[in-house]
Amino acid sequence: MAHRSADTFRTRTLFRGAGLLFEYYSLDALSRAGLGEVERLPFSLKILLENLLRFEDGITVTADDIAAVCRAVGPKRPEREIAFRPARVLMQDFTGVPAIVDLATMRDTIKRLGGDPKRINPLQPVELVIDHSVQVDAFGSPEAFAVNAEREYERNRERYVFLKWGQGAFENFKVVPPETGIVHQVNLEYLARVVCTEVHNGVAVAFPDTLVGTDSHTTMINGLGVLGWGVGGIEAEAAMLGQPLSLLIPEVVGVKLTGSLPVGATATDLVLTVTQLLRKKGVVGKFVEFYGPGLDALSLPDRATVANMAPEYGATIGFFPVDDQTLEYLRLTGRDESLVQLVEAYTKAQGLFRTATTPDPVFSDVLELDLATIEPSLAGPRRPQDRVPLGHAKREFRRALVGFLEREVKTVDPDILTRWIDEGDGQGYSGSEADGEALSPLLRRAVVRFNGSSCELAHGAVVISAITSCTNTSNPTVLLAAGLLAKKAVERGLTVKPWVKTSLAPGSKVVTEYLRETGLLDYLEKLRFHLVGYGCTTCIGNSGPLPDAIGQAIKEHGLVAAAVLSGNRNFEGRVHPFVRANYLASPPLVVAYALAGTVDIDLVREPVGYDSHGHPIFLKDIWPSEQEIQQALSSAIRREMFLRVYSDVFAGDERWQRLEAPGGDLFAWDEASTYIKRAPFFDGMTLDVPPLDDIRQARVLVLLGDSVTTDHISPAGSIPADSPAGQYLIAQGVSPRDFNSYGARRGNHEVMVRGTFANIRLRNLLVPGVEGGWTLHFPDREKMTIYEAAMRYQADGVPLLVIAGKEYGSGSSRDWAAKGPRLLGVRAVLAESFERIHRSNLVGMGILPLEFLPGENRETLGLDGTEIFDIEGIRAGLTPRGRVTVQAQRADGTVTRFEVIARVDTPVELEYYRHGGILPYVLRHLLTASAS
Repeated sequence: MAHRSADTFRTRTLFRGAGLLFEYYSLDALSRAGLGEVERLPFSLKILLENLLRFEDGITVTADDIAAVCRAVGPKRPEREIAFRPARVLMQDFTGVPAIVDLATMRDTIKRLGGDPKRINPLQPVELVIDHSVQVDAFGSPEAFAVNAEREYERNRERYVFLKWGQGAFENFKVVPPETGIVHQVNLEYLARVVCTEVHNGVAVAFPDTLVGTDSHTTMINGLGVLGWGVGGIEAEAAMLGQPLSLLIPEVVGVKLTGSLPVGATATDLVLTVTQLLRKKGVVGKFVEFYGPGLDALSLPDRATVANMAPEYGATIGFFPVDDQTLEYLRLTGRDESLVQLVEAYTKAQGLFRTATTPDPVFSDVLELDLATIEPSLAGPRRPQDRVPLGHAKREFRRALVGFLEREVKTVDPDILTRWIDEGDGQGYSGSEADGEALSPLLRRAVVRFNGSSCELAHGAVVISAITSCTNTSNPTVLLAAGLLAKKAVERGLTVKPWVKTSLAPGSKVVTEYLRETGLLDYLEKLRFHLVGYGCTTCIGNSGPLPDAIGQAIKEHGLVAAAVLSGNRNFEGRVHPFVRANYLASPPLVVAYALAGTVDIDLVREPVGYDSHGHPIFLKDIWPSEQEIQQALSSAIRREMFLRVYSDVFAGDERWQRLEAPGGDLFAWDEASTYIKRAPFFDGMTLDVPPLDDIRQARVLVLLGDSVTTDHISPAGSIPADSPAGQYLIAQGVSPRDFNSYGARRGNHEVMVRGTFANIRLRNLLVPGVEGGWTLHFPDREKMTIYEAAMRYQADGVPLLVIAGKEYGSGSSRDWAAKGPRLLGVRAVLAESFERIHRSNLVGMGILPLEFLPGENRETLGLDGTEIFDIEGIRAGLTPRGRVTVQAQRADGTVTRFEVIARVDTPVELEYYRHGGILPYVLRHLLTASAS
């Protein structure tokens, strides 16, 4: 897509790289043209600026846009919308399947409206990695991987056949088959180009590799110096079809890193600290760029670990510029030497290469972090930003437990609770008998008959211990540390507690190669950390079922069980519906907590276990030294491993090759399919754009508090049999054993609309004291499922509203969290603040995001969700970030009127909203273009 630019500022010039002559758009030329200190811009803004230079057309990108970015040095950022065109789009299968379903449906629709179906085609490379569908059914045995892979193909055959059809039907679309690796690690190790080239009119043009991805952790590639971030599937589809992504010129917050990580601290501890630091600072919607001498002390996998969790610290990106580490990593991972030479030559010519002597960019704001202050940590039990130093983890778990069991202990003397939190020894309460009786809900025990023997479970029992997720399984330092800790534990006679479900889900096949090469895989397997699959498992909710006896004990005794995982997401109800306390930790700590079997322990001061002679073994006794880790690193990882693993990456295994997919430009929909159905979003669509209108007589479907995540809105995990989605599947003849997950069913809107707001931990304040997908229907106040209420409102022609608090839609970039409410009949969401991706997804589905004015919320305005709402000012002339008026009428006839901000942020977004969403907008434009 490297278009010929108008090149108002005459920036097109030549450079030589890898022995060849290339054309590029020089940023230095802008400084020579008098447009300011372009060389002092943050590296991430320079890449955006190059993108504008290359696509300057006087319409979507103007000379004024380019000049505005040149002036965005420091805090002087102009409030201006710019158009960004990424070089490629990256998908995983949970989010990719519905996107391809939409494209296939668009082909049907464009044919119905008289156009050519082949007009619906990606205009730049789109790569989809199937990595989110493997589930941990089998674990703790050498057969686990084979069993899980077989079950994955059984469950997902329809989806995989559909994706195989798409690979043949659409141009510029490639699929990386299952059991290859996690999308972000495959991107880091193989797909990313860093610098791209395209030939136009016989001239090779070089430009930075940029991308958007349908997974929020697309930002991991920022660690390689590639600009990319997560978007909803809706925006990704628009980008595929040639539409620019609109964004305001971002603020760039610089994080200056100094020093180096101390002995015992890992990149995981660093990223959990960064997440806490930046959440406190407030970087939502901003770019974060790391700089300073501390970069030289971080390996590229360490940088990728920190970049991965940008969504958790709220930033659009967490960027590290290209430097010598980048070049070394490209060589290590098997990239062709000509590419490495091109990357070096281009980035140096363009001022995008960092060295130790590079002047610091000028940022909008700056923070500083001394790497020497990082300490071993966890994060939890509910949010990634809630970091807990390892030495305080036991106390903080107990504090959280009191919160989990608030109703049961509300009558206990607060002083007794405080003493238990601060003084308990982890073996039971040490206070008086009377105090112990008062605290009995916190000291609950359950004896479980399991695997032929009895064990005792208590609150804090670790029932899931998972080395999983893209954050850490890209990082050989922490994975080798986990293997070394396992080796030392085995040699000291330690074993994993029998109630712990263990799993090892590497980010790519290279990981198992180097673990096997060092002999450490054997020790992990001796602790039951057997390979369960290559993909995103526990972190996305694919942790699989707990053993029946364990799950039954948790339910019957009301235990607050725990999971410890090396992931990036630990929201309530995400990892497993029975596990309420979820902690993020480094892979070696994941192994340590599996040995301990509980989070109600101080691993700094208490033994992790006992040897065969009854002698205590402490964490420090089995923690690997830096020398041991470095020795394993230097001997384990070789370029040949990457060349071998990625030699034929798109071919897939024998199972993939045996799949028979249909041909043709149009997909042959199977009406009996429970996985893939034609999308309903274009039903009844015409070429005419419907007029905007006010929203009248709306009712509140759900009333929510703060930090409602996309998991709350559209869960990705298991489907309960008694839920509306489960009942639908049963009615279609699907056994609960074959339900699969919500994530795997995203190609079927009938399942997904029934799963909207169906998270078992959702707290709808219209039904206080109740968790799950329940609401009240008005005016009769009948309690029913949210789906049932929405269908009744829809039959009566009543538009719906969602009211929420701060950070609505945080978490994963999940398009069904916008698509689902749209199908339920939600017309607007009124919140105190929105997460960036979810806000744009709402607009992309034709739902109006509304934001309370500063200092106002539902409490200050006296709203309880029982009112009838009118939203006025839409028809009269909605403007980007303009104000509209809301009128709330109570049952007694009293009325409250107040203004809110319409979070349709840009003129392009306003066009999307006018058309009813991005996809109708794109389709109408394609039809109009073909007609002319």
